[in-house]
This record gives sequence, C-alpha cells and structure tokens, in this order.
Amino acid sequence: MNTQEIYAALGLSDADVKGGDLKVYSPIDGAEIAAVKMDTVAGTEAKIAKSVEAFKAWRNVTAPRRGELVRILGNILRDKKEALGSLVSLEAGKIYQEGLGEVQEMIDICDYAVGQSRMLHGLTIVSERPLHKMREIWQPLGPVGIISAFNFPVAVWSWNAALALVCGNSTIWKSSEKSPVTALACQKLFDMACAEFGDDAPAGLSQVLTGDRDIGETMVASESVPLISATGSCAMGRIVGAKVAGRFGKSILELGGNNAITVTAHADLDLAFQGIVFGTVGTCGQRCTTTRRLFVHEDVYDDLIPRIKSAFAGVSIGNPLDENTLMGPLIDEDSFNNMQNALEVAKSNGGEVTGGGRTLADEYPNAYYVNAALVEMKGEMNNIKTETFAPILYVFKYTDLDDAIHRQNDVPQGLSSAIFTTNILEAETFTSETGSDCGIANVNIGTSGAEIGGAFGGEKETGGGRESGSDAWRGYMRRMTSTVNYSTELPLAQGIKFDTE
Repeated sequence: MNTQEIYAALGLSDADVKGGDLKVYSPIDGAEIAAVKMDTVAGTEAKIAKSVEAFKAWRNVTAPRRGELVRILGNILRDKKEALGSLVSLEAGKIYQEGLGEVQEMIDICDYAVGQSRMLHGLTIVSERPLHKMREIWQPLGPVGIISAFNFPVAVWSWNAALALVCGNSTIWKSSEKSPVTALACQKLFDMACAEFGDDAPAGLSQVLTGDRDIGETMVASESVPLISATGSCAMGRIVGAKVAGRFGKSILELGGNNAITVTAHADLDLAFQGIVFGTVGTCGQRCTTTRRLFVHEDVYDDLIPRIKSAFAGVSIGNPLDENTLMGPLIDEDSFNNMQNALEVAKSNGGEVTGGGRTLADEYPNAYYVNAALVEMKGEMNNIKTETFAPILYVFKYTDLDDAIHRQNDVPQGLSSAIFTTNILEAETFTSETGSDCGIANVNIGTSGAEIGGAFGGEKETGGGRESGSDAWRGYMRRMTSTVNYSTELPLAQGIKFDTE
C-alpha cells in the first residue's frame, strides 16, 4: 500500500493531512507525509470541557454496554489491521511485522477490556458492628488524559483507552508530535465504532490533541482531568508526575528502561542468542523494553559474543515496509546524534565498539539507518546507568551471579529484565526477593514483547505505573467504601460510647 492508499483505507482525507502547520516526516526517507493542524491552548481547554460533559453521560451507561463499544472498536481494528500497521511503519519507522504486532496489541486489549467490563468487582467486607455491611465499590473517575510517545504510536493509546472506556471514563489523547497521523487515524476508527454503537456514545468521548509541549502542559495542569497516563522519558515523567501530584491528581507513568539480560553458564545459548538479537535491534533499539545491557558468564562469553557480532553485522536493514527488512531507521537525526555521542563516551571509557555507524546514507540521505552496535565494556567500567534510545548493546563479563544481579539492579531504571538459564536455582533466585528489582523479570525469553494478560510497567525512575493485565483497571477508577446500617441502633466503630441522651 502506498501512502494515499493507507490514508484512504483509514478514512483520512486531505482535510486531515494537508494544510496544517505541523509537518510530519517519515523516518523511512525523510519525506513529508502530512501537514496536520495543531491545537491551541484555548482549543485544548475547550476539548477538556467537552470531555467532562461526555464523561457525565458515559458514566451512566452500564459497564457491559460500554464494553460493547470497545468490542466494536476491536473488530474494526481487525478489519483495518494491515492499513494501520502500514501507517505505523510509515510514520514511526517500525518494520511491517512490528506494525502489525502493535495493532494486534490493540485488538488484544480490546478483547481483554470487553471481558473486564463484566468484572469491575468490589468486595463485601465483614463489619465489626452488628447488622452492618461494608462494601468496596469502584466508580468511574472522569476524563483520562493520555500522553504517548512515537515508538508505540497506537498501542499505548489503546492500552489506556480500552480500560478507561469500560470503566466509564472519557479520554483525551496527546500524541507525540512525531507521530500525529496515526493518532488521527485511530480517532477515525473510533468514530466509526461510535457510529455503529449508536447514540449511547456521547460526543467528545474520545478526542485527540495535536501540538507541542504547551498543549500537553495544559492537559497535565487541568484539574478537570483527574488521571494522566504518560509514556515517555524519565525527564518528562519527573515534570508530569510533579505537576499532577501538585494538584492531587493521579498519574500512571511509563518511563525509561535500561534493560538487561543475564546469560549464565547453564544457559541454552541458541535461545539466548535469539532473545538478545531481537531485544537489541527490534524497533531499531527504540523500545522502552529494548535490551541495552548484557551480562555474560565468563565460561560462555567467547561462544556467545562472536555470534551476536555476526548477527548484528548481517541483520537486514532498510525500508520497514519491505517484509524482508528486520531493522528500520532511527526516528530522526537527533536520535542518530545521541547514538553516536553515546558510542564516543563508551570508547573514552575503554569500551570496544563493533558496528554502530550510519548506513544506506546514499540511498536515503534524509533518513538515519544505522548498524546495531555491540560495546564490550572492559576494565573498571562495569555498568551503564543511562539509557540511549538506539540499538546499542553494552556487554559485561561476570563470574558470580549475585554480582551480575547487583549490577543489573544498580541503575535508576527498573522496567524489564531477563535471565537465560536451565538451572532452576538460578531462575528462581532471579525472580525472588533478592533477584531482579524490575517490574518485568523474564526467564528464558528476552526483555521485549509483553503480553496483554500481564501488568506492564516498572519501578524506580520507570515511574511505577502499570497498564494492562491483572487489576490495572483499578487505576482508571476511584475506590469508595460504603457502610450500610440496617439495624435500629447506631453502634460506633471501635466500641466507642457516645451517649447523646
């Protein structure tokens, strides 16, 4: 599909993608693919007000009925999977298979949320007072503000929106200024779902904001938006988290991930090899779960590292819409410069760098394709504590597992981690209270590729937020405790005596 065919399949007209003041460039070749209209601060405030009114109507629709809207959206996504997956590749530079996978995540969370719409359960709690009942009740929260990053331009919205909607909330989505077209396309698909759903879906139930930082700041500061779910850098999270906390709002923060894989002497090296290579080069190293550090036991180091170097050198790099491509481009020139700066720092600290240079510059002079870099850290440099959003794998040799786990944990971030071992003692240690301190701790699979069924998120500077899986739906609701007295007396808790007569 070419660009115009993709737009047509997703309902995007010239009015949506032409004549605006925000120019959008494809990382595939640097060509302009759209010029979209940006929201103003005043327009943002108007959309927030509209979202408040939509919430007031939507919360009165029963939860299973709300789930029906999400079911319809999931079916539309099934029908538009190829077109939306192609648009993800076009705008974000992900290979086509990853674009399809991202849309599949949207479908999966819709299915999950539909089931959840019949399981928004509280508790009945035994009261210490006779003829009293205590209940825990979960209520809709209000407009949910969603801030997403370019690297997952559609899935992150759906993780939040599907659950927020079945919980009775409206949503406002501030997309990345690097990937606004995918957001507009998702809104078109949502509008299609609402048209099929009927009049129970109020106007303004889902809205998109397009613009720069001031637009996001307006939403973050608004007391009419009780929850902000933000995905991005740790630096962004510090600002958003503080501002939302300052007005006593709620936040779900999904931030950086300086993720590590540990390969023990008992590892299946074929398995580890596959997990490491995909974890490093997937999305050209621009996933929050990308594998960035590798701790390898000295007994298997010389067997594993040459294989990884060879794989990095041979991985097919090119246009992500070509199904033979395994690694597409970096998102832009700034990302390329950040990668090169990180490699220079590694070299200055004694690192031995293999790969990492620019490629295909003659064919794509306005795009930034790179070779994956493997950096063997030697001497006293036994860890890397900063995250660079690029395909760089820092490799460290270890002899003692406790030391490797300590170094894995000794970073500010705490998102994803993995160990490759066939030794049950090592595996269980890694997932124990003395093991990984990350929100995700995998055994014999890599750091990338989370499923909808499990809660996604991390600790420390990763923000502590959780999306999908388990009881994540509670983050989009407010908890109420209700005590009902069905006696003719008024006993007080804790046995307090207070005789008014």
